[in-house]
Amino acid sequence: MDKRSGVIAGGNWIVDYLKIIDVYPAQDSLANIKKEFMNNGGSPYNVLKDLSRLGATFPLKAVGLVGDDDNGAWIKKDCQRHGIDATALVATIEAPTSYTDVMSVESTGRRTFFHQRGANAFLDVRHFDFQSSKGKIFHLGYLLLLDALDEIHEGGLTGAARVLRQARQAGLKTAVDLVSEDSERFQRLVFPSLPFVDYLFLNEFEAEKCTGVALSGEHPDAEALEQAAAALFARGVREWVIIHFPGGVFARQKSGVVLRQSALKIPDEKIASAVGAGDALLAGTLFGIHEEWNMQDSLKLGVCAAAASLFDASCSGGVLPWQECLTLQELYP
Repeated sequence: MDKRSGVIAGGNWIVDYLKIIDVYPAQDSLANIKKEFMNNGGSPYNVLKDLSRLGATFPLKAVGLVGDDDNGAWIKKDCQRHGIDATALVATIEAPTSYTDVMSVESTGRRTFFHQRGANAFLDVRHFDFQSSKGKIFHLGYLLLLDALDEIHEGGLTGAARVLRQARQAGLKTAVDLVSEDSERFQRLVFPSLPFVDYLFLNEFEAEKCTGVALSGEHPDAEALEQAAAALFARGVREWVIIHFPGGVFARQKSGVVLRQSALKIPDEKIASAVGAGDALLAGTLFGIHEEWNMQDSLKLGVCAAAASLFDASCSGGVLPWQECLTLQELYP
């Protein structure tokens, strides 16, 4: 067989309307908008654009739905500028391109999201075709934010689980990311996909929602992280569980190997926004996995890419070529 190469990413394609505010207000009170930007949003969009900015020389391909509107055309042009194949990014007349109003507090970079689901709600199994693909990794995100793919079908599988199964049957490795939804839907909608997931990425909030193991804080308890990862492997994850949190990353392999990688300590005054940090971490880690680095080095690039993203208010504007991302370790502890 020809050597596989490339990352295919599908799921939420979103235009982010990012607003930098002076304070997050209490209900019925006022905050001031200091700056505002229009930029990329959604897991596949952010991850593919980050991979491009990291300097990926392998193919990048988009799968998803946008509206037949100006925002949809803007996304396609942006993909073209970054070398992303958008032939499977389909414009639909059923709904407008999805968008999110992102409120990011100027002093902390913390953000809150107000989301219009739009065309992403109609993305379904029929929009994915891996039969002729020579790609190496398929990434899907975000579970819990894709209405049709989150539906449970006969046999107990969600649409997302069926897509991931098809990707693995076609010879691709699979990666998945979740959305930090404050609900009780996690186990019901995430668990059906896990037997078809090679690399599961989730933050401490999402891991706690999936497993019931308490993981709050900048540095969750090490034993609790082990318990959460074990619970996710028990539900079928095939290779790695990767849990990220403000202080760093915990990764466990199914064989029992445990890796930890501290985050870089970026001074608060240098942080423009944390809005794209999780996706940048995922992109950096996938870059290393694709290039067959060991997992520790992949995680190191992940935290460095996440750190680089903090310097810009947009999701991807701060991400640097991978060599430059790694030099940030010399500047920040």
